Amino acid sequence: QVQLVESGGGLVQPGGSLRLSCAASGSIFSINAMGWYRQAPGKERELVAIISRGGSTNYADSVKGRFTISRDNAKNTVYLQMNSLKPEDTAVYYCNAVSGPYYSSSWGQGTQVTVSS
Repeated sequence: QVQLVESGGGLVQPGGSLRLSCAASGSIFSINAMGWYRQAPGKERELVAIISRGGSTNYADSVKGRFTISRDNAKNTVYLQMNSLKPEDTAVYYCNAVSGPYYSSSWGQGTQVTVSS
């Protein structure tokens, strides 16, 4: 199993930046891909960005050009750099890992990001 712990959320003004971190532990060797999802009040959880074992990345259209997903293999950590933040980016952000031969999904506890003046 994979355990995930997020950090880095908070309150930021529109146009500002935040960096989220997600530290993985446990069966990290079995991780196929990691990603960030978000869920705003009253809305469904949506994919924000994903990075594969090979380093390929994919982003939601709403964050392309503003957000960057990256990873530090030595630290078993995935990051989400968020720039030019907008009020509509306000949500709880969750880290996700897909691992093992059956692509089991693991989730972090979530971190709140609030974009407001």
